[in-house]
Amino acid sequence: MALPKIEDARKLNDEEIAEAILEAKRELFNLRLQQATRRLEKPHLFKHTRHRLAQLMTVERERQIAEMSQSENASSELDNSGKTSPVTDAALASSEEE
Repeated sequence: MALPKIEDARKLNDEEIAEAILEAKRELFNLRLQQATRRLEKPHLFKHTRHRLAQLMTVERERQIAEMSQSENASSELDNSGKTSPVTDAALASSEEE
């Protein structure tokens, strides 16, 4: 069985990714339980499940970073719309007093 592809994880929406992360963590727990009780028949599933979990968490983090950068860009565009920020106003006032 081949390792899962990250393109498959990127096709999922945010809710599906969160569910898949929980499912992968449950699967790892079950695999560890089977290993401890010596009932594990397919040890390669550890690698596949960890790989899938890493992919899902990577995609989730990529989306968080993209969302943060978009919100920062939007807020910086608002700040650059001709208005000065309160910090800039205070700095200008203090420099004019000197």
